[in-house]
Amino acid sequence: MRVVCAPDSFKESLTALEAARAMAAGVRRADPAAEVDIVPMADGGEGTVRAVADALGGALVTATVDDALGRPRPATYALAGDLAVIELAEAAGLAHLAAAERDTRRTSTGGVGQLIRHALDRGARRVLLGLGGSATTDAGAGLAHALGVRFLDADGRELPPGGAALARLARVDVTGLDPRVAATAFQVACDVTNPLLGPRGAAAVFGPQKGADATAVADLDAALTRWADVVEAAVGRSVRDVPGAGAAGGTGAGLLAFTPAVLARGVELVAAAVGLAGRIRGADWVFTGEGSIDAQTLSGKTPWGVAAVAHAEGVPSVWFGGRVTLDVTDVAGLGVRAVVPIVGADVALERALADGARNLSAAAERACRRLATIGRGI
Repeated sequence: MRVVCAPDSFKESLTALEAARAMAAGVRRADPAAEVDIVPMADGGEGTVRAVADALGGALVTATVDDALGRPRPATYALAGDLAVIELAEAAGLAHLAAAERDTRRTSTGGVGQLIRHALDRGARRVLLGLGGSATTDAGAGLAHALGVRFLDADGRELPPGGAALARLARVDVTGLDPRVAATAFQVACDVTNPLLGPRGAAAVFGPQKGADATAVADLDAALTRWADVVEAAVGRSVRDVPGAGAAGGTGAGLLAFTPAVLARGVELVAAAVGLAGRIRGADWVFTGEGSIDAQTLSGKTPWGVAAVAHAEGVPSVWFGGRVTLDVTDVAGLGVRAVVPIVGADVALERALADGARNLSAAAERACRRLATIGRGI
């Protein structure tokens, strides 16, 4: 039996690598002769840096950059060969700000651009960037500024950081943009389709989550409109209505404007980065999972993405979750043969989290023993 173990992390319990190792241990107890490949996975959100580093044997690199309010903080990214994996939230994450500090008029993505520059200095020529968890609504202006773009007012003065200042934008100077940017492949993990502007745009949909009231939302949408008018004229292409342009407070639009970025589902980008299809090819089973298997899983989360790759390769998969509200009929079209809760409903959450590795390993062992008895008809 050949099994590929490709789970996401189980939040607050196991990293993706720990989860994959726990699955593998269960497989080997059930079948000591089994061939097991461990492929930690993620969907472009929290945990992506560590998962890709673990899957590819890359290094974790820490740099001191600005947080969303310009204060120094350590931020970690992964470097595997010429691939850098960066999570926007490491530098400009909402979680790093106290509730009283959440002022999306002022917050900036500058630290994200500093991380990108740090990676380029160390030989990165491919960047996989996850956009989740931002504290910002600046259309990626801070990121672009850190890479050499200047945002100027009518008097030729550089604008201060933050989305609100973009209302005064008169001119964009791209002559100082780091020339390495154009030669770098930017793959942007973006699981939303919102445009930059309007009722489905960055300010209206995501601003309130970051502390913006109705007045701030209106002001920011107007500022982003000004950004779009000036920037699109400067770069010669329209980005405001591209699906995903509104992601991370418009950072999607900024990346589309100033870099050769491609926006795609996070799990698809991670799968490509770790060579998941090739590692699955010829396997008997794929085991995947995450902390909660629910309706959101079907919107492009890791088990969905892994199962899609496996299905394309003709390999059935089994899903494992700490909390499970789906059953196999919900996902049978993806070639999923079972959805397995790793603990009973009566187990307290604290105990389930503490015993995550043991519970997952035992569930994988039980599944393997059943597979050995009834084969692919589980």
